[in-house]
Amino acid sequence: MPDNFLRLENNLKGDSRICVAVLDGPVDIAHPCFQGADLTALPTLVADPARNDGSMSSHGTHVTSIIFGQPDSDVPGIAPQCRGLLVPVFADDRCSATQLDLARGIEQAANAGAHIINLSGGQLTDFGEAEGWLENAVRLCQERNILLVAAAGNDGCQCLHVPAALPAVLAVGAMDARGQPLDFSNWGSKYQTQGILAPGEQILGAKPGGGTERLNGTSFAAPIVSGVAALLLSLQIERGETPDPGRVRQVLLQSALPCDLDDDLPADDQRCLAGKLNLAGAITLLTGGNMSQEQEAVTAGVEASGVEASGVEASGNCGCNGGLSAPESASPQEELQAAANNPSPEAVATPSNTPSNNIQSFTSISTQATPMTSLNAVTPSQVPSELASSQLVYALGTLGYDFGTEARRDTFKQLMPPFDLGGGTMVPANPYDARQMVDYLGNDISESRSLIWTLNIELTPVYAIDPKGPFARETYLALQELLAGQIQPESDDDYIERVSIPGILTGRTVKLFSGQVVPVIEPQSTRGVYGWKVNSLVNAAFESVQETEGEADQDAMRRTLGSFLNRVYYDLRNLGTTSQDRALNFSVTNAFQAAATFSQAVAQGMELDSITVEKSPFCRMDSDCWDVKLKFFDPENNRRAKKIFRFTIDVSDLIPVTLGEVKSWSSSY
Repeated sequence: MPDNFLRLENNLKGDSRICVAVLDGPVDIAHPCFQGADLTALPTLVADPARNDGSMSSHGTHVTSIIFGQPDSDVPGIAPQCRGLLVPVFADDRCSATQLDLARGIEQAANAGAHIINLSGGQLTDFGEAEGWLENAVRLCQERNILLVAAAGNDGCQCLHVPAALPAVLAVGAMDARGQPLDFSNWGSKYQTQGILAPGEQILGAKPGGGTERLNGTSFAAPIVSGVAALLLSLQIERGETPDPGRVRQVLLQSALPCDLDDDLPADDQRCLAGKLNLAGAITLLTGGNMSQEQEAVTAGVEASGVEASGVEASGNCGCNGGLSAPESASPQEELQAAANNPSPEAVATPSNTPSNNIQSFTSISTQATPMTSLNAVTPSQVPSELASSQLVYALGTLGYDFGTEARRDTFKQLMPPFDLGGGTMVPANPYDARQMVDYLGNDISESRSLIWTLNIELTPVYAIDPKGPFARETYLALQELLAGQIQPESDDDYIERVSIPGILTGRTVKLFSGQVVPVIEPQSTRGVYGWKVNSLVNAAFESVQETEGEADQDAMRRTLGSFLNRVYYDLRNLGTTSQDRALNFSVTNAFQAAATFSQAVAQGMELDSITVEKSPFCRMDSDCWDVKLKFFDPENNRRAKKIFRFTIDVSDLIPVTLGEVKSWSSSY
């Protein structure tokens, strides 16, 4: 037997240097199957521990055990010796999450060093479209060479879920023990090139509180593929190679086998996606070796350890139970081995609920396609990371405030004075009227502490702002002033359109009046807390450019600088937690730097083409430096060379700082 397969056989449990993150429901890490597993839970918006009767806890524990169940337990996992990161995104009391919640979890897992991220959930979409938050998070995985594995969904239709349908994601559909696609497994067009089938029927897994159960769905097929990918990355390490998740994704797709559909199934080979999971072929492609019958038996044993797990996707309601229970006579490994060697014609039992709706982790499934709800949901899981209370944030948005409860709102209504509409007409106080709130806080700034201050992006609260420390009062004063600026007419010189908030992500969360849960950031002082108006910045930048470049086209300057600022806020909107996003956001607040950067291009009639952020090769010791690059083109002459400007930003401190001089060069592309 070739050496590489001997190594695989000796390394069937995975390598501790490979990190797999699970974005799902809460996980009962006290379950006996996890004793000895290297699992770390990250602080997320789902703060409650796993519940024995929780549907999302059942889902998260089941999915996690498929990968990390220890060898001598009732649920032997596929890659038990790999390191696990648990990132809960689905809560038992909600059964769903938003795409924003999912994006947060993906970024946390990426920053924590995950090689693979498993997401057993998704949201039904028309064409595979996703919100900008989620697209950015998936793009981050692609840039960092992180393999994102996502369930294809359980709607039983030629339809798509996100994130499974997004580029660079490996989508996973479900098949039975005979290798036939299960009738509830989705087969949308994009899955034909980026999706594979894996076992998803009657998959044994751990149950919160102890014991095991068997569940069906694409949610449980996904962790089988994630576990196999972890073993392939472990094999690369054993061979002395650098683990390459992108390469593993490629070989899993290239080695996928076609499936022979039964006569009683619809003659639609699209249900097979790109093919069935083929571990033996993947190893051959990865190592360049040839598989003998004996070696195939080794890989069949690996496949039996997790290839047939299926998953449940969360539905829009909390009636999801995660699937039907089944006899627990065999482990996932034994069941998969038996399925590979002795295909069974038995019918597949379907769970009463399967995750697949709206970035949801569960949706009820049956032998017929089930309608999806309009709620978004993300599969929970825990991810170990070094990100905790010291995570830096530099975010852009608009200020808002919230009361949290009716009682707190009514308290403000009771304490605030009546409002004068003019002409002596007095009306009862309205705490939701920002004008009245600004006046009230102006007379008693200490009342600011009783509000939940929020940073919003396009009307969506993304953070709660909780100033702490010796400069808390000054920070509350700054927030009150910024709120006062936001309510001014746009033509007013004091009008504020955007704010920047630097702070530390605390690991704490707060529940808003609407029921939404958001993370809490703590500004350390008023440093970096800015407010601005695009038109005002354009005017100031124009004056600065005239001093350095002489004559300049004010309309062109206004159009170009406005495009730069608005593109970051709308097209490139982000949570401000990754290094590159903090650098990008700081580049917006440092408008004079931006103006100096492209003043020459604007003077030549060029316009902004693209904005990119790349890790800088030039940096100080113990710093974190990124290059923000602006590319300009001539709209009247596309054959003219493009102009590229670069400025370097160090984001190692709470307040980023620009390093060195702006660099520029011409490029033909």
